[in-house]
Amino acid sequence: MATRVERITEFRHADLYELCSATEDAIRDGIGFNWVVPPGSDVLEAYWKGVLVVPDRVLFVARLDGTLAGSVQLLKPGISKETSSFCVSMEAHFTAPWARGHGLAKKLLEAAEREARAQGFSVIRLSVRETQDRAIKLYEDHGYVHWGTLPYYEFVNAQMIAGRFYYKNVDPLTSLI
Repeated sequence: MATRVERITEFRHADLYELCSATEDAIRDGIGFNWVVPPGSDVLEAYWKGVLVVPDRVLFVARLDGTLAGSVQLLKPGISKETSSFCVSMEAHFTAPWARGHGLAKKLLEAAEREARAQGFSVIRLSVRETQDRAIKLYEDHGYVHWGTLPYYEFVNAQMIAGRFYYKNVDPLTSLI
């Protein structure tokens, strides 16, 4: 099966439909997006279209045999974040359940790290539900440092779920001095 990761700035052909479908599958599988049940397709379409128009967001998508199957976003600090301008946040990193096992999550992570370095960022921050064992293993295997846990991170199916917070230095902090 052919895999590919690419940065996109506009949706072509069936991209938006495929990304919304993959997102719905991932939400049903419990990966988050701050939803327990997928919202209507109009909400997801508006969300993904909005990602592309925000200048401080960079969107990478993963394809499996040409079909969009996952994503990752980098959130650059806004101009009012002068003291943290060295740091980018990572969000919406997922692979649809039907596309797992092909290395897409790892390829998305590596693409995000390359982009962060290329844009001059030194640190990547992220958070993840403590129940997402595969994501936690991926991040820790790739050098992300767990720096804290928030016991009241998300409320899912009438249960409080803790969140784990991570960072990774992707470029020497000495480049800031």
